[in-house]
Amino acid sequence: MRALLQPVIARELGVVLLKPGRELMELFTAGRILIERQPESMAGYQTGRVPDARQPLEDNEQLRSFFLNEKVLIAAGGISGLDYWLLKYGGGNCQYAHSDYHYHELTIMHHEPGSILLCGYCDNQLREQRTEALAELAGRNVIAFVLDSIRISLGIDKSREISLAELSWWAVRKSVTDALPECCAREVLRLPEESEIGRESYITPAVPATSILGELVSAVDLPDTLTEPLVGVIVDPAPPQSFMRRPKRLRWENRDYLNWVKTQPCECCQQQSDDPHHLIGWGQGGMATKAHDIFSIPLCRKHHTELHNDRLAFERKYGSQLEMIIKVLDRAYALGVLA
Repeated sequence: MRALLQPVIARELGVVLLKPGRELMELFTAGRILIERQPESMAGYQTGRVPDARQPLEDNEQLRSFFLNEKVLIAAGGISGLDYWLLKYGGGNCQYAHSDYHYHELTIMHHEPGSILLCGYCDNQLREQRTEALAELAGRNVIAFVLDSIRISLGIDKSREISLAELSWWAVRKSVTDALPECCAREVLRLPEESEIGRESYITPAVPATSILGELVSAVDLPDTLTEPLVGVIVDPAPPQSFMRRPKRLRWENRDYLNWVKTQPCECCQQQSDDPHHLIGWGQGGMATKAHDIFSIPLCRKHHTELHNDRLAFERKYGSQLEMIIKVLDRAYALGVLA
């Protein structure tokens, strides 16, 4: 959460007063806050809450082919990941603005090149239709989803813009550098722009920038987790413990999965999480009986403390831990973290 506030300076007392209002009081409940001068880009903003950083790469026409590439969409989480993202982060409203009536329940309509968030009424009206306007809306959803997946994958805060270099590094990690436009790869590598040559005899063959980028990366020994699912779940239908009269309880542990959970937004406030909280209550947790790592939830430090202080009050306020775990697992499978 960010805010743009008008200070009142009492120079004689050496005190600066701020009036954030009730909506922004949460900014001051987590300890110290960062204060900086207003950047020129915010000169026209109203006093109050500042929205998440707008991603300029979203409007880069040269990158449109990259974002809408099928391989890139799969690397970001696939169509199922896009559907989940729209339902959770799509704004909670029907995206079809040309209707006078909207039903309260939302659903997903697939339309090339992606998906659209619609209410039940508009879904019935638009089903089986294929128009340029709907394709443009679906394309914008895909671009926003890919950028948000890149932000989460690289651990970038919502308040910061994603640079072209960071996007290229994500493409390297996901093995989709071949989808990068040549001009963007040249810009990242700081190569001179290709000049227009009139005669064929003047042309000097050159190595494409995307090939140079691929060669540089191939020389680096990257962990397998950068190109493969983070965690592989092996199923044994007949483990030895199942044949024991009193089997010893084995706890499932996976540090890679916990590290991924820590990169996800807090399930309560959607800010960057600090801890992977393990399920307590519901028959789990207790003296020397920590829940499996798979039953973990991303929480910021404030809400993690709040949960351990009073579990029942926390669940009345934010919802059941079980529901949160289901959402996290659904996202993990949709994004290819668990496979």
